Amino acid sequence: MEKIRKNRLFYHVYKNKHLYLLGLIALLIVDYLDLYIPLFIGDITDSLTSHTIDSSGIDKKVLLMIVLSITIAVFRFFWHYFIFGTCQKIINNLRKDIFEKLELLSQSFFNKNKTGDIMTRFTNDLDAIEGAIGFAVIMSFDTVVITIMVVYRMISYVSFSLTLLALIPMLLIAVFSIISGRKFDEKFLVKQKAFGDLNDAVQESVTAIRVIKAFVQQKEQLEYFKKINDNNRKANADISILRSIFWPVLETFIGLSYVVAIILGGYYCLIGDITLGKFITFASYIGTLFWPMFIVGDIVTVFSEASASLKRIDEIFDAKVEIKDSENMVDVKQIKGEIVFEKVDFRYEDHLPLVLEDINIRINKGEMFAILGRTGSGKTTMVNLITRVYDVTSGNIYIDGNNIKDIPLKVLRSNIGYVPQDNFLFSETLKENISFGKLDATDKEIYEACKIADIHDNIMSFPNKYETMSGERGVTLSGGQKQRISIARAIIKDSPILIMDDSLSAVDTDTEDTIINNLKEIRKNKTTIMIAHRVSTVQSAEHILFLEDGKVAEYGTYQQLLDKKGLFAQLVEKQQLEKQLTTAEKGGN
Repeated sequence: MEKIRKNRLFYHVYKNKHLYLLGLIALLIVDYLDLYIPLFIGDITDSLTSHTIDSSGIDKKVLLMIVLSITIAVFRFFWHYFIFGTCQKIINNLRKDIFEKLELLSQSFFNKNKTGDIMTRFTNDLDAIEGAIGFAVIMSFDTVVITIMVVYRMISYVSFSLTLLALIPMLLIAVFSIISGRKFDEKFLVKQKAFGDLNDAVQESVTAIRVIKAFVQQKEQLEYFKKINDNNRKANADISILRSIFWPVLETFIGLSYVVAIILGGYYCLIGDITLGKFITFASYIGTLFWPMFIVGDIVTVFSEASASLKRIDEIFDAKVEIKDSENMVDVKQIKGEIVFEKVDFRYEDHLPLVLEDINIRINKGEMFAILGRTGSGKTTMVNLITRVYDVTSGNIYIDGNNIKDIPLKVLRSNIGYVPQDNFLFSETLKENISFGKLDATDKEIYEACKIADIHDNIMSFPNKYETMSGERGVTLSGGQKQRISIARAIIKDSPILIMDDSLSAVDTDTEDTIINNLKEIRKNKTTIMIAHRVSTVQSAEHILFLEDGKVAEYGTYQQLLDKKGLFAQLVEKQQLEKQLTTAEKGGN
């Protein structure tokens, strides 16, 4: 059972095996009853030829065939209902499992895999798998059962030698299908990858359409899309070429089998080895076998595509969950807010250089702590380690004296409010976006959080107020508005630790002062970590860390760093000069 569980597709098939089995039983009954129609036709033909049946006998046979046809229709409904309904259930559960696994995977997985390619696994790849466990399984079962039953009837009712000669081409079909299946499998892997790249190119271009237009890169972007689109066309063309070879050859074998059957059957009938009725029955059975032989091509194609898709799905399930709860978890329900970095080093990949090196810092409970530094100095990486988006390469991080890896992830993250650098908003109402941090938040709590973030008045000026739709990724809002809504979303959690990653860069200095003063008031005795580029943002911080190339360059209070006349003092002087120049220019105008 454990082995089955590891393969999620077979696990869900196994869980629903009883429904699947009911469908296959109904299909078996349909196939079995289908055998009697040609027998009745053959019996009627022989009886008419020998003048051993009257009109009432024919009526009885026809009535029996009608009842048989109705029974077949009923059981055909049942196998459709059980098998295809079960397939939908299996795919629904599999899609849920994929999403659940994606939520567990670390950021490094998403750094290596494009969004479009991941989306393709939810759509095209699952569609291909659904085709395999539905259509292809049914057709495979149907093909085997019909072939066995029909061949048995042909041997027992008509002629063993005639049946054997007529079925020789089917062996050639089986060998040809196995060889072709391997080729299809290879080509479908390439096709799905190409479609994933195409999906990603479209998604990225639509998301970045304003940037593309702003930089007048429509022509260049179109050329890039043409290249990706052409790769997708070539991948599909390769499969079309393979199909154009596969189908004519397959149809040749099928036609050969049919010709042999008619010629030999006619000969056997002429020499008296079989009756005319048996010849008609034999021809009907060959017609019945014609469909399984013809459908084998579709079965090979569907299974090959599903095999390629299943490999891509398994890549997600096989991906290692790097950030997870340790086996030595401490029993912690609430975090107070003291954070200690002890000899922390970090690199994104083993072959890449260190992003953070030998970080030794203490952030006291209840203080406002600021992190500054040039772009790429490791500021965001540092707070990502606190939230365990990544784990340290070496060293340790402690919160309230507990190693961060031993604190349950749910407890850790639920006790941290986070305002990300990109200020991501969902395509929902502003109210839903703000309450994302606390789903049961009251309107009063939402309004209070927005007032602290100085966005309440802006929202109330919108026609739909808090029911205003933000648009995809907050496209309908300005940069400053998105930042303040993200701040409100984090504030409403009222968490012991609040991290603000350059969250005031898009607001003016007056708004910045208002928000910081509000934060100082409501976050007394709670830890606040602010990443900033503007010195004005961090003037209220108890301690300031200045990073340079991933190392601690300077650390201390605002005044201590000014007195050192180092990197921080240079930054203060530079920004004061820029402010004076801007003021002078405005005065001159």
